[in-house]
Amino acid sequence: MTPAISDAPSFIEVGEGPSARKIAVRRRAGQGPGLLWLGGFKSDMQGTKAVALDDWAKDRGRASVRFDYSGHGESSGDFADGTIGRWLEESVAVFEQFCEGPQVLIGSSMGGWMALLLAREIRKRQGKTKASLAGLVLIAPAPDFTEELMWKNFSPQVKKEIETKGLWLRPSEYGDGSPYPITRNLIEEGRNHLVLGSAIDLGCPVRILQGAKDPDVPWQHAFALTHRLPADDVVLTMIQDGDHRLSRPQDIARILAAVAEFG
Repeated sequence: MTPAISDAPSFIEVGEGPSARKIAVRRRAGQGPGLLWLGGFKSDMQGTKAVALDDWAKDRGRASVRFDYSGHGESSGDFADGTIGRWLEESVAVFEQFCEGPQVLIGSSMGGWMALLLAREIRKRQGKTKASLAGLVLIAPAPDFTEELMWKNFSPQVKKEIETKGLWLRPSEYGDGSPYPITRNLIEEGRNHLVLGSAIDLGCPVRILQGAKDPDVPWQHAFALTHRLPADDVVLTMIQDGDHRLSRPQDIARILAAVAEFG
């Protein structure tokens, strides 16, 4: 069940011309380090984890920002037009316009990949943004999922359908249960943003929470990610009975404890 929307979002426009889209953002003013929520594939900022983090920030007077990628939640755009690069452009725009001072990036599933890409962009722009990186909290992170968890595991029939028709409707157990399009553009453009092939130096601490019973992002994927991160100040917490959502009260408590490590 989606929690009630309590406050109207702000909107910013990202992109130009036909590719312009209005991105819905909710910002809570407060002390630092601020929190920036990066949601998962086909999820939105009214999900259990996003709302729990915002409530936690509210109770502690902490700054908090959450938003919806285009084609998600309250933002404009068609989900089928989405790509990793497009959603990253939106993430950078939100960070630059709404975040100030040290920030904790909290990414769930695809949002974990987005957090790594955003962190890399922030490092490139060091000194040119109002905000900086305090740390990352990654929840069942799915870097490179379009290639490693989708394309490489698709049957020849599915691959052929994507290549010839431009998309495949994937059955879903999440949201309203209706299938969603996996487009050829999503797969091909995703190859421009792969991170697991080399070292990922973010220059900040990283906390990873992973369910051992996750059917969507296997725990081995989290291990592959840790091997690409510098050894210092990276902590992987394996939740033995955890699934992909990690939205149970005990999971939320672990996520909040990880965020609390950053002040």
